[in-house]
Amino acid sequence: MDSLSKLARLQQFTAVAVAACALAWLAWQWPHAPVRASVGFVLIATGYSIFLAIEFVALRFVDTKGGVPRPSWGQLSQAWLDETVQAARVFGWRQPFRWREIPDQPEGKPGLPPRRGVVFIHGFVCNRGFWTPWLRELCRLGHPFIAVNLEPVFGSIDEYVGIIEEAVERITRSTGTAPVLVCHSMGGLAARAWLRSKSADSRVHHVITIGSPHHGTWLGRFSRVANGRQMQLDSRWLRRLGDPSAVRKFTCWYSNCDNIVFPAVTATLAGADNRLIVGAAHVELAFHPKVMTESLALIGSNRPSPR
Repeated sequence: MDSLSKLARLQQFTAVAVAACALAWLAWQWPHAPVRASVGFVLIATGYSIFLAIEFVALRFVDTKGGVPRPSWGQLSQAWLDETVQAARVFGWRQPFRWREIPDQPEGKPGLPPRRGVVFIHGFVCNRGFWTPWLRELCRLGHPFIAVNLEPVFGSIDEYVGIIEEAVERITRSTGTAPVLVCHSMGGLAARAWLRSKSADSRVHHVITIGSPHHGTWLGRFSRVANGRQMQLDSRWLRRLGDPSAVRKFTCWYSNCDNIVFPAVTATLAGADNRLIVGAAHVELAFHPKVMTESLALIGSNRPSPR
C-alpha cells in the first residue's frame, strides 16, 4: 500500500474548508436569522449535489442507445439522492481520511485454504479508500488483495500501467495464481491499457469493470486534463486502445442512471458478460448489493489448487 496520497491531502483540505465555511456561516447568521443560517449551512455543505443534479438532467436528455431503458424522472431523483449520500461518504470521509484504514493483504489470512487474489483499481479523482467496503468483505472471506493508488491524479491513463503491473506481480507472487481485477470507472480503462501494454491476457483470471467508460462518456467533452480527454466519446486514445483480446474474461456492470458514464451502453463491451443495474448512479453502482454479491461470487467461484 502506498504510504502517501496527494489526492487524499487535497480532499482533506477541501472537506475541512467546506465544513469551516458552513460552520462560519451558521455561527454568523444564527443569532439574528436562524432559518437563513440553517438553509445556508445546508447549501454550503451539500453544494456538490447541485452539480450532481445537472449531470442527472443531462443524462436524461442524451440519446440512449443499445436498447438500454431510458430512466424515469423518479428513478433519476432517487439515484440523485443516493449519490448525494454516497459521494459524501466517499469523497468527504473514506478517501481523504480513511484511505489507509484497511491495508493490503497480498497473502490473505493464514490457516485458510488458498483463495484467489484481487487487485482493486479505482477511477478518476479517487484513491484506494474508495474500496473500503469491498476490502472489509474480502478480509472476512480471507481473499488476498491489493488496492492501488493511481497517481498522478490528472495524468495520462498510460502512466498507470506500471502501478498495475507492480500490484499484479506482487499478488501473483504471493498466491501463485492469476488475480481478478476489480475496476471502477476509469480503472477499467487503466486495466485495459495494462493488458495491452504488457500482453497480459494470461496473467489475469477475470476482469470486473463497474461503470467504466469503455467507449468514452458524453461528459468527457468538458474535461481539460489528460485522462479526462482520453475518456471523451470515441477519443483517439480509445481508438488506439482497441477492444481487449481477452474480452471473454470481462464482466461489465453498467446502469441507466449512471450520471458520469453515459450513454449507458458506453460502459459495455461486445462479447463481454454485460450486466445492467437499473436505477444506480455512478458511485452508488460500485456498492450496489447485487454488484458486490455477484462479483464476490465470481471471485470465489474458481479457487486455486493448494500449492
